[in-house]
Amino acid sequence: MTSTNPFFAPSTLPFRLPDFAAIRPEHYAPAFDRGMAEQLAEIAAITGCGEAPTFDNTVVALERSGRLLERARVVFANQTSADSSPRTEELDAEYQPRFAAHEDAILLDRELFARIDALYADRADLGLDPESLRLLERVHTDFTRAGARLSPDEQRRLREFNAELATLETSFEQNLMADTRARALVLDSAEELAGLSPDAIAAAAENARTLGYDGRWVLSLKLFSNQSELAWLTDRSVRERLLTASLGRGEDVNRDLVVRIATARAERAALLGLPSHAAYVLQNRTAGTTGAVEDFLGRLVPLAVASARAEAEQLKAAVEDGGELAPWDWKFYAEKVRAAEHDIDEAALRPYFELERVLRDGVFHAAGEVYGLRITEREDLTAYHPDARVFEVRQEDGTPVGLFLGDYYARASKRGGAWMNSLVDQSHLFDERPVVVNNLNIAKPPAGEPTLLTIDEVRTLFHEFGHALHGLLSDVRYPSFSGTSVMQDVVEFPSQVNEMWLARPEILSRYAVHHVTGEPLAAEVVERLMRARRSGEGFRTVEYLAATLLDWAWHSIGADTDPGDPLAFEAAALESAGLALELIPPRYRTTYFAHVFAGAYSAGYYSYIWSEVLDADMVEWFEGNGRTVRESGELFREGLLSRGGSVDMMDAYRAVVGQDPRIEPLLARRGLLT
Repeated sequence: MTSTNPFFAPSTLPFRLPDFAAIRPEHYAPAFDRGMAEQLAEIAAITGCGEAPTFDNTVVALERSGRLLERARVVFANQTSADSSPRTEELDAEYQPRFAAHEDAILLDRELFARIDALYADRADLGLDPESLRLLERVHTDFTRAGARLSPDEQRRLREFNAELATLETSFEQNLMADTRARALVLDSAEELAGLSPDAIAAAAENARTLGYDGRWVLSLKLFSNQSELAWLTDRSVRERLLTASLGRGEDVNRDLVVRIATARAERAALLGLPSHAAYVLQNRTAGTTGAVEDFLGRLVPLAVASARAEAEQLKAAVEDGGELAPWDWKFYAEKVRAAEHDIDEAALRPYFELERVLRDGVFHAAGEVYGLRITEREDLTAYHPDARVFEVRQEDGTPVGLFLGDYYARASKRGGAWMNSLVDQSHLFDERPVVVNNLNIAKPPAGEPTLLTIDEVRTLFHEFGHALHGLLSDVRYPSFSGTSVMQDVVEFPSQVNEMWLARPEILSRYAVHHVTGEPLAAEVVERLMRARRSGEGFRTVEYLAATLLDWAWHSIGADTDPGDPLAFEAAALESAGLALELIPPRYRTTYFAHVFAGAYSAGYYSYIWSEVLDADMVEWFEGNGRTVRESGELFREGLLSRGGSVDMMDAYRAVVGQDPRIEPLLARRGLLT
């Protein structure tokens, strides 16, 4: 094991792609153990070097530490989210609290912090370049926020909180994955799927076969509340069953967990001298204060609710036979109203959005037009799963950029949603180019059949590739600043900007082509599709804001607050926020809100719409600055994407655009201007 473990030495594959052909589950634990031991030895060498602290012998040495552990952890994190197994789940449960303890051992090391603190006090006299100075400031902030100034007894209590939370958050994620699988809607006849396109029905049959339900049809649940199939299923009872299954996830297994996660986070914040976990999070966000977030969201809520109520009245008038509109009916009748108003049938558009064509002639082509990238598949390189593919990214002059892995199909071993992971961070310190992964959850068709997408899935492809571009186009010295390592409430900004290319006529005309006839999607259909984009924005904004304010409520409690029953807490929070609309459930309810109870978005789900302010304003800049797309893309790349976390994102934005971002483009986009 010690001589053959593929993590023990850097990969020799192109761009240091992890050697997935050699990696086995039994390699993780030895790599974790040795990696943690090696990093602690490296920290001891820093604190015991016998020399006065310098930027190189302390901060850069810290940045260089833990390479083995990092190699193993990034691959493991990707596997547990994209292709988990009982063994990896066991390892995850075992090692997450150990990782938390390991990180505390470094961040709460008094001798190490004393060296960092001394450098920080003298930072103006060290002659550091801007990126190095920013690294020193960031490291100092990380240590102080982690409790480096606490007393030994307080630090002991902090370690207990961190270990407990690591265990609870892992349990939440694993419970949710299992419950999501268990609540998949199993149907006995294709007739129950009436309204879905033939390829979607075939995909449901293939999904059933894969899950062991031969001869039946299965709709697996997506991460969000309102499942996409609700827009087309004509059988009302099936719609009700599908939404009920979705909304009930985690109620039996995560109720107690969410309460303890929220209270433990609040108690930890109090130990650090702060009134809430939200206040702790906002110390390190561009928003700055809880008041800034609350004022921003408070401005949006009444506008969104008014828009959604108007939409509801329109839908009620469309309900057949004078029946009552129910939550499982909303998307169905909204689709009918939109189709009637704009002459758009989204299900009929699927044949024009074939995955391979959208990917190559849409997503990749846009990256070439905007940034000069050339992307080719590397079939000689092995990914971590047969469905995952490896692509090499180069500049138009042939200069290598990095590797991109695309993993697009849903499977039982993959968590829900869509996301980007980094397997190798770009940095000049280690002379490494980036290797990044996009994961989606598209239903896999039967063998030999095309993968046809909804317009929302097309948008997700562009969105997630925006995250990938943020990682691929990184050009920083220190890995701590690489790619998406920015303040979290602006991390969605580049990915949202990348969605704009979906609808550009010169891009859309290349990929929106019927997969059988080769007929392009007619120009007038494209125009109607673009006009229809604003339809339903009230609903979409309300369901998003409901999840956002729910996250905010859970993480604004004080250390002495007893939330009580989590579903009662949820109901009260939505009522208080003015978002208790019976017809529109939150995009994520408490017991399956993985973003905040198992992910990095706690007290940060507001980030999507906070970032969208920058996005909507940037789109207007792209369209109206008088430059070519390529010229604008280069400015965006050099001024923002390439800098990662090495600069303040808001300063970088102002430098590129020439002004602060305006909220009006966002309000106009969402139909909320009054």
